[in-house]
Amino acid sequence: MNRNRLMDKKTTRREFLVASSALAAMSLLPRRLIGGLGANEKIRVAHVGVGGMGESHLRWFAAFPDCETVALADVDQVRAAQKKELLGSLRPEVKVDTYSDFRDILDRSDVDVVTCATPDHWHAPVALAAFEAGKDVYGEKPLSYSVVEGRAMLAAQRKHKRVFQLGTQIHAGDNYHRVVELVQSGVLGKIHTVRLWKTGGAPNLGWPRNETPPATLDWDMWLGPAPYIDYTPARCHFSYRYFFDFSGGVFADFWCHIADVVFWALKPEGLTRVTARGEVPMDNIADTPLWIDADFDFKGLKLHWTTNPPDIEWAKGRSIGAYFEGTEGSLICDYGDREISIGGETFKDLPEVPQSIPRSPGHQRNFLDAVRSRGVPESNLEYARGMTLPMHLALISFRLKRELKWDSERERFIGDPAADYMLHRDYRSPWSLPL
Repeated sequence: MNRNRLMDKKTTRREFLVASSALAAMSLLPRRLIGGLGANEKIRVAHVGVGGMGESHLRWFAAFPDCETVALADVDQVRAAQKKELLGSLRPEVKVDTYSDFRDILDRSDVDVVTCATPDHWHAPVALAAFEAGKDVYGEKPLSYSVVEGRAMLAAQRKHKRVFQLGTQIHAGDNYHRVVELVQSGVLGKIHTVRLWKTGGAPNLGWPRNETPPATLDWDMWLGPAPYIDYTPARCHFSYRYFFDFSGGVFADFWCHIADVVFWALKPEGLTRVTARGEVPMDNIADTPLWIDADFDFKGLKLHWTTNPPDIEWAKGRSIGAYFEGTEGSLICDYGDREISIGGETFKDLPEVPQSIPRSPGHQRNFLDAVRSRGVPESNLEYARGMTLPMHLALISFRLKRELKWDSERERFIGDPAADYMLHRDYRSPWSLPL
């Protein structure tokens, strides 16, 4: 297969399906055709995007003796070289190849797993291409840049029977497990309202001039399917998240980390309405929210997001948190702590509520175990997609500056073509979304 035609708009549907099938067949090894990997066989990993979180991926998977990193891909040659050197210090016996184009990794038959820690607008294209190539994926959050991308990812993952884990590492911690047990036990009564928050917003990036990209950075590939814009360091690497072309700001960055405990505990369904409000910077080039508040109506549940902590005593000093309000009591938590209030008394725990959820062996270990067994990991794609979708809808409401009504069955807005249009954006040529 000519990899340059992968996701090329000039490729016909028939050609794309034929080519994708050929690529998937080429990349499947005999050991993967029946069941999982053998107990003594190493899982061979390739990392796409080796910057901040990408380095964490590299370190995490290098620490597992049953894993072997075989390839790194990054459009920044400096980063790729630095992380190759780092890997050499962690696993001197491992020989790794580096690439500037992640598609070169997909052509290799000795890659079982792809991890993705690229900017948000690349999450779906990388995962989709990996699924088509027969690879399992550990992908960073948010799941996707758009609603339609998440839908396409779920369809492809099911079609190709791939394993996927979203990088919600906090999900594996004991605190979230215990919060879910407490909420689901019924000791708080019926939960009718949940308040989520995360402080912070787009920083002041100033008005930097456009520059010629460094010779060591493939800026066109960094942009990929996003609209073309001239290079400035403020738009690249970590600060990309403060531009709607590539991400959704602090809100998109942290939504899944704290909404996770709510969707795990309550499994909200039947979203019918979302309305968001806030501001964007007016004094610098960033354009994602300075602050954003959003209200969601689910079946039997009100969910609220705010940039500032709610006016609740226990919320003070917590930069992120979730507050469950029930008919018999309430519970507030963050990543590692919780407080329970029942009948005017406060508790850290309720020993009479038994442990009912098996504890995680660790987020990455859980993923690798699923790769071996062909099982379903904790932060699987179907779960992650349902948990991520409301965040996308809130950003659409924020940008349109109005309340939106949502049809959960059809996954479309009600009577609002402009909002429907924003469920996805056209990819920049030659990239296209395989549907």
